[in-house]
Amino acid sequence: MRPRTPGCAAALMYAPCRRDPQENAQTHEICSAQTPSISILLRSMASLLRLAQKIDSANRALARAVAWLLVGMVLVGAYNALARYFERSVDMRLSSNALLELQWYLFSLVFLLGAPYALRRSDHVRVDVLYAGLPNQGRYWIDLIGGLLLLVPFCVFAVGISFHFVADSWSENEMSNDPGGLPRWPLKTVVPAAFFLLLLQGVSEIIKRIAVLRGVSPEQAGLEEPAETAGQEEVA
Repeated sequence: MRPRTPGCAAALMYAPCRRDPQENAQTHEICSAQTPSISILLRSMASLLRLAQKIDSANRALARAVAWLLVGMVLVGAYNALARYFERSVDMRLSSNALLELQWYLFSLVFLLGAPYALRRSDHVRVDVLYAGLPNQGRYWIDLIGGLLLLVPFCVFAVGISFHFVADSWSENEMSNDPGGLPRWPLKTVVPAAFFLLLLQGVSEIIKRIAVLRGVSPEQAGLEEPAETAGQEEVA
């Protein structure tokens, strides 16, 4: 497929980055000569892309922080496994229900709060067998339609419906059903927050797909992770 040449959309949005002031003036003059409404639309897209970039940065920072919980999860899990082994020898309870629940609490936090960044990197599980065989334009359309019709409505529904059981959990000061277990309400509070962050990331991905379909390059739209971030993750 012949590469798509970015039109006035990309030129106007990224004209301020050019070093030649005369070239900037010519770009704005050509694009603004079409119609005032188109100029407003292009400037709105630039603002939306900046919003998408902020959402990406926030979820990236959150994912990096949450990743450290994996260390705690491994340590707690290792201790629980060793404690169960040595309990037979010393005839003494070395672990507890609180530690056992803490292990899957940490896993739940990593899963819930890491989901937005997984969507950002397209690391989530895909079941569409046709997706891999499509050209980039076809993939962008599927991502856009899926985000508008499936992802965003589901996240809005999840945020709305989760408020009820979170409120009930808070009002009852809900605790674990197991003796010595952990309180349930802190973990349940994370559920609507996680879906809200996933909703924001879905909006970001929709904005970027629209921008690319309008002629902005994937790099300029922010579909790809910054080179420094990708390099750090590969080393890690």
